[in-house]
Amino acid sequence: MSTPANTADHSEALYTTHLPGGHHWSLRLRRGTTLKLSVQQAGTNAGLLCYNPENLLERLNLPDTLKCQHTFKLTRNHCLYSDMGRIFASITQDDLGWHDSVGGNLMRHHLVGKGWQPMSYQQAHNDWTLTGHDAFLVELAKYGLGRRDLAANLNLFSRVESDDTGRLRYITDHGEPGDSVTLRFEMDTLVVLHTCPHPMDPSPDYPRRGVDVRLGVAPPPDENDACFRSRPENARGFENNRLYHLGL
Repeated sequence: MSTPANTADHSEALYTTHLPGGHHWSLRLRRGTTLKLSVQQAGTNAGLLCYNPENLLERLNLPDTLKCQHTFKLTRNHCLYSDMGRIFASITQDDLGWHDSVGGNLMRHHLVGKGWQPMSYQQAHNDWTLTGHDAFLVELAKYGLGRRDLAANLNLFSRVESDDTGRLRYITDHGEPGDSVTLRFEMDTLVVLHTCPHPMDPSPDYPRRGVDVRLGVAPPPDENDACFRSRPENARGFENNRLYHLGL
Protein backbone atom coordinates (compact mmCIF):
# COMPACT_ATOMS: atom_id res chain seq x y z
CA MET A 1 0.00 0.00 0.00
CA SER A 2 1.46 3.40 -0.93
CA THR A 3 1.90 6.11 1.68
CA PRO A 4 -0.04 9.37 1.08
CA ALA A 5 2.12 12.28 -0.01
CA ASN A 6 1.23 14.38 3.02
CA THR A 7 2.06 11.68 5.57
CA ALA A 8 5.33 11.99 7.51
CA ASP A 9 5.68 8.28 8.43
CA HIS A 10 7.72 7.17 5.44
CA SER A 11 9.06 3.78 4.41
CA GLU A 12 11.49 1.70 6.40
CA ALA A 13 15.01 3.03 6.77
CA LEU A 14 17.35 2.45 3.85
CA TYR A 15 20.37 3.58 5.84
CA THR A 16 21.04 4.50 9.47
CA THR A 17 24.07 5.78 11.33
CA HIS A 18 24.98 7.79 14.41
CA LEU A 19 26.88 11.06 14.12
CA PRO A 20 28.61 11.74 17.46
CA GLY A 21 28.78 15.20 18.94
CA GLY A 22 31.46 17.45 17.47
CA HIS A 23 31.55 15.60 14.12
CA HIS A 24 30.54 16.33 10.53
CA TRP A 25 28.92 14.50 7.60
CA SER A 26 27.77 15.15 4.05
CA LEU A 27 25.93 13.30 1.31
CA ARG A 28 24.20 13.95 -1.99
CA LEU A 29 20.56 13.12 -1.34
CA ARG A 30 18.30 12.44 -4.30
CA ARG A 31 14.92 13.97 -4.91
CA GLY A 32 12.34 12.00 -2.94
CA THR A 33 14.79 11.00 -0.21
CA THR A 34 13.95 11.66 3.43
CA LEU A 35 16.45 12.55 6.13
CA LYS A 36 15.29 11.93 9.69
CA LEU A 37 17.47 13.19 12.53
CA SER A 38 16.83 12.11 16.12
CA VAL A 39 18.49 13.21 19.35
CA GLN A 40 19.40 11.30 22.48
CA GLN A 41 19.89 14.37 24.68
CA ALA A 42 18.19 17.71 25.17
CA GLY A 43 20.22 20.68 24.00
CA THR A 44 21.60 18.95 20.91
CA ASN A 45 22.52 21.11 17.92
CA ALA A 46 22.86 20.06 14.28
CA GLY A 47 24.12 22.67 11.83
CA LEU A 48 22.81 22.25 8.27
CA LEU A 49 23.72 23.65 4.85
CA CYS A 50 22.31 22.71 1.43
CA TYR A 51 23.75 23.03 -2.07
CA ASN A 52 22.63 22.06 -5.56
CA PRO A 53 25.09 19.33 -6.63
CA GLU A 54 24.46 20.17 -10.30
CA ASN A 55 25.29 23.85 -9.71
CA LEU A 56 27.16 24.43 -6.47
CA LEU A 57 26.59 28.18 -6.73
CA GLU A 58 22.98 27.52 -5.72
CA ARG A 59 22.72 27.12 -1.97
CA LEU A 60 20.48 27.44 1.07
CA ASN A 61 19.14 30.97 1.54
CA LEU A 62 17.74 31.35 5.05
CA PRO A 63 16.72 35.02 4.70
CA ASP A 64 14.49 34.14 1.73
CA THR A 65 13.28 31.00 3.53
CA LEU A 66 12.06 33.10 6.47
CA LYS A 67 10.78 36.04 4.47
CA CYS A 68 8.58 34.12 2.05
CA GLN A 69 7.03 32.04 4.85
CA HIS A 70 6.59 34.98 7.26
CA THR A 71 8.38 33.28 10.13
CA PHE A 72 11.35 33.62 12.49
CA LYS A 73 11.53 29.92 13.34
CA LEU A 74 11.26 26.81 11.19
CA THR A 75 9.11 23.78 11.93
CA ARG A 76 6.73 21.29 10.34
CA ASN A 77 5.23 22.29 6.96
CA HIS A 78 7.94 24.88 6.31
CA CYS A 79 10.29 24.60 3.32
CA LEU A 80 14.00 25.31 2.91
CA TYR A 81 14.63 27.58 -0.07
CA SER A 82 17.63 28.04 -2.32
CA ASP A 83 18.82 31.44 -3.53
CA MET A 84 17.17 30.60 -6.88
CA GLY A 85 13.68 30.46 -5.36
CA ARG A 86 13.55 26.67 -5.45
CA ILE A 87 12.79 24.31 -2.58
CA PHE A 88 15.60 22.07 -1.42
CA ALA A 89 13.55 20.31 1.23
CA SER A 90 10.27 20.33 3.15
CA ILE A 91 9.96 19.72 6.89
CA THR A 92 7.36 16.96 6.98
CA GLN A 93 7.67 15.93 10.65
CA ASP A 94 8.91 17.77 13.72
CA ASP A 95 8.65 17.01 17.44
CA LEU A 96 10.14 20.28 18.65
CA GLY A 97 8.19 23.03 16.90
CA TRP A 98 11.15 25.40 16.70
CA HIS A 99 14.51 25.26 14.92
CA ASP A 100 16.92 28.19 15.03
CA SER A 101 17.39 30.20 11.86
CA VAL A 102 19.41 33.19 13.13
CA GLY A 103 21.98 31.96 15.67
CA GLY A 104 24.79 31.34 13.22
CA ASN A 105 27.73 28.99 13.59
CA LEU A 106 30.29 28.20 16.28
CA MET A 107 33.61 29.97 15.57
CA ARG A 108 37.00 29.69 17.24
CA HIS A 109 36.55 32.96 19.16
CA HIS A 110 33.41 31.47 20.74
CA LEU A 111 35.53 28.68 22.25
CA VAL A 112 37.83 31.17 23.93
CA GLY A 113 34.99 33.46 25.01
CA LYS A 114 33.15 30.60 26.69
CA GLY A 115 36.24 29.26 28.41
CA TRP A 116 36.08 26.04 26.38
CA GLN A 117 39.73 25.03 26.07
CA PRO A 118 40.55 24.87 22.34
CA MET A 119 42.02 21.42 21.63
CA SER A 120 43.43 20.52 18.22
CA TYR A 121 43.10 17.12 16.61
CA GLN A 122 46.80 16.53 17.19
CA GLN A 123 46.25 17.12 20.92
CA ALA A 124 42.97 15.31 21.52
CA HIS A 125 42.25 13.26 18.36
CA ASN A 126 38.49 12.67 18.06
CA ASP A 127 37.85 14.59 21.29
CA TRP A 128 39.10 17.86 19.86
CA THR A 129 36.96 20.97 20.20
CA LEU A 130 35.88 21.30 16.58
CA THR A 131 33.96 24.42 15.59
CA GLY A 132 30.94 24.35 13.30
CA HIS A 133 32.77 26.75 10.99
CA ASP A 134 35.71 24.37 10.54
CA ALA A 135 33.43 21.33 10.35
CA PHE A 136 31.62 22.83 7.38
CA LEU A 137 34.91 23.75 5.70
CA VAL A 138 36.21 20.19 6.02
CA GLU A 139 33.11 18.78 4.34
CA LEU A 140 32.90 21.50 1.69
CA ALA A 141 36.51 20.86 0.66
CA LYS A 142 35.46 17.39 -0.51
CA TYR A 143 33.40 19.06 -3.25
CA GLY A 144 35.86 21.77 -4.25
CA LEU A 145 34.15 24.41 -2.08
CA GLY A 146 35.70 26.70 0.50
CA ARG A 147 35.26 29.67 2.81
CA ARG A 148 33.61 31.89 0.20
CA ASP A 149 30.94 29.22 -0.35
CA LEU A 150 29.66 29.29 3.24
CA ALA A 151 26.13 30.55 3.80
CA ALA A 152 23.92 31.21 6.81
CA ASN A 153 23.21 27.81 8.35
CA LEU A 154 20.15 26.31 9.98
CA ASN A 155 20.56 25.03 13.56
CA LEU A 156 18.27 22.05 13.94
CA PHE A 157 17.09 21.19 17.47
CA SER A 158 18.15 24.61 18.83
CA ARG A 159 15.89 27.47 19.88
CA VAL A 160 16.77 31.17 19.97
CA GLU A 161 14.06 33.68 20.89
CA SER A 162 13.93 37.44 20.46
CA ASP A 163 12.52 39.75 23.12
CA ASP A 164 10.68 43.04 22.53
CA THR A 165 13.98 44.91 22.18
CA GLY A 166 15.38 42.46 19.62
CA ARG A 167 17.80 40.86 22.07
CA LEU A 168 18.38 37.18 21.31
CA ARG A 169 18.12 34.54 24.01
CA TYR A 170 19.22 30.90 23.73
CA ILE A 171 16.82 28.38 25.27
CA THR A 172 18.70 25.69 27.17
CA ASP A 173 17.65 22.03 27.07
CA HIS A 174 15.30 22.61 24.15
CA GLY A 175 13.48 19.39 23.30
CA GLU A 176 13.62 15.97 24.87
CA PRO A 177 15.55 12.73 24.24
CA GLY A 178 13.99 10.93 21.29
CA ASP A 179 12.79 14.09 19.53
CA SER A 180 13.20 14.06 15.77
CA VAL A 181 12.74 16.11 12.62
CA THR A 182 12.29 14.82 9.06
CA LEU A 183 13.24 16.56 5.83
CA ARG A 184 11.84 15.44 2.47
CA PHE A 185 14.06 16.53 -0.41
CA GLU A 186 12.28 18.11 -3.35
CA MET A 187 15.38 18.24 -5.57
CA ASP A 188 18.79 16.58 -5.57
CA THR A 189 20.65 18.24 -2.70
CA LEU A 190 24.16 18.16 -1.28
CA VAL A 191 23.55 18.10 2.47
CA VAL A 192 26.33 19.23 4.81
CA LEU A 193 25.79 18.54 8.50
CA HIS A 194 27.70 18.97 11.75
CA THR A 195 26.95 18.24 15.40
CA CYS A 196 29.09 20.98 16.93
CA PRO A 197 27.55 23.09 19.71
CA HIS A 198 25.38 26.11 19.07
CA PRO A 199 27.44 29.32 19.39
CA MET A 200 25.14 30.57 22.20
CA ASP A 201 25.19 27.31 24.20
CA PRO A 202 26.08 28.27 27.81
CA SER A 203 27.36 24.82 28.82
CA PRO A 204 30.44 25.07 31.10
CA ASP A 205 32.26 22.43 29.02
CA TYR A 206 32.26 21.74 25.29
CA PRO A 207 29.09 19.65 24.84
CA ARG A 208 29.18 16.48 22.77
CA ARG A 209 25.63 15.61 21.78
CA GLY A 210 25.15 13.53 18.65
CA VAL A 211 22.27 12.71 16.32
CA ASP A 212 20.92 9.52 14.84
CA VAL A 213 20.62 9.67 11.04
CA ARG A 214 17.97 7.75 9.10
CA LEU A 215 17.52 7.85 5.32
CA GLY A 216 14.32 6.73 3.60
CA VAL A 217 12.13 7.60 0.65
CA ALA A 218 8.80 9.37 0.24
CA PRO A 219 6.27 9.67 -2.59
CA PRO A 220 6.30 13.00 -4.43
CA PRO A 221 4.06 15.73 -3.01
CA ASP A 222 0.92 16.90 -4.77
CA GLU A 223 -1.27 19.98 -4.37
CA ASN A 224 -2.82 18.51 -1.21
CA ASP A 225 0.56 18.25 0.50
CA ALA A 226 0.69 20.19 3.78
CA CYS A 227 3.99 21.89 2.90
CA PHE A 228 2.67 22.87 -0.54
CA ARG A 229 -0.46 24.38 1.00
CA SER A 230 1.07 26.07 4.04
CA ARG A 231 1.88 29.31 2.17
CA PRO A 232 1.04 30.65 -1.32
CA GLU A 233 4.78 31.27 -1.71
CA ASN A 234 5.45 27.56 -1.22
CA ALA A 235 3.14 26.70 -4.11
CA ARG A 236 5.26 29.01 -6.27
CA GLY A 237 8.43 27.39 -4.94
CA PHE A 238 7.17 23.94 -5.91
CA GLU A 239 6.27 25.31 -9.35
CA ASN A 240 9.84 26.61 -9.68
CA ASN A 241 11.05 23.09 -8.87
CA ARG A 242 8.73 21.60 -11.49
CA LEU A 243 10.07 23.95 -14.15
CA TYR A 244 13.65 23.19 -13.09
CA HIS A 245 13.11 19.45 -13.44
CA LEU A 246 11.52 19.89 -16.87
CA GLY A 247 14.81 21.45 -17.97
CA LEU A 248 17.04 18.64 -16.68
